Amino acid sequence: MLIACVQSDVTFAKVDQNVERVCQWLEQAGQIDRGAEAESGLVVFPECMLSGYVFDNREAAFESAIEIHDLRFSAIADVCRQNQLLAVIGFVERQHDQIYNACALVGGGGVLGTYRKVHLPHLGIDRFTDRGTQPFEPIEVPGATPFQIGMAICYDGSFSEPIRCLSLSGADIVVLPTNWPVEGCQVADIVPRARSHENHIYFAAANRVGSENGTTFAGRSSICGPDGMVLAQNPGSDEGLIWADVDITQSRKKRIERVPGEHVIDRFADRQPQFYGKIGQPVE
Repeated sequence: MLIACVQSDVTFAKVDQNVERVCQWLEQAGQIDRGAEAESGLVVFPECMLSGYVFDNREAAFESAIEIHDLRFSAIADVCRQNQLLAVIGFVERQHDQIYNACALVGGGGVLGTYRKVHLPHLGIDRFTDRGTQPFEPIEVPGATPFQIGMAICYDGSFSEPIRCLSLSGADIVVLPTNWPVEGCQVADIVPRARSHENHIYFAAANRVGSENGTTFAGRSSICGPDGMVLAQNPGSDEGLIWADVDITQSRKKRIERVPGEHVIDRFADRQPQFYGKIGQPVE
């Protein structure tokens, strides 16, 4: 299976232009040689790809928000179908008078699922969006080799609990559309490797580049394997497409026998949740 990350700039508050940009990137991803036997590929875009991120107030953010049934997702779905791709795309979701920092999983048939950001830093649009309330549950993607994909957004990845919840629920891969600024660029080097390693899953983080209303974004998108090793990376701040050809079933082999009978670990079976009670307790 192909996993790809798009490291792209965004045109602030211009949804139509960004939809066109997404479609162009998908066309480019569709040209990657996947072999005759390959199934659909997965392409991950940055956080707020369709809108931009550094809004100064809720009203301006609301103007760039779109509903999940917006016809522009149908246009993206058409390109996904033509290129046998799935895409995870960050956008600002509008529902009635609420707005969410969200991402959508889009396939040839349309939107397969969405996620709304739970952990909201005091930064950019997150100062004005409503907090997501969905549980951390993966989405099953059918196919010759069905797989489960978990979605989180940017700051969510700095907390181990969401990714662990997705992994315990069966996620084979977790994707992280993100807008890491240069001031927090060390996160791009730490989080993908740590989350993939501790959960023995594939982890794909797509960060944006460029500058927007005084904030510059760091890039450094990466794809990590279940052992925490980097499979593909864009180490700089240039636009580009990275990808890795992966065996998604490897993320399901949680038991690792480095020396049979002498050095065996299982990151799930070896857990001792009876000692973790404080994790669910609020901070006083």
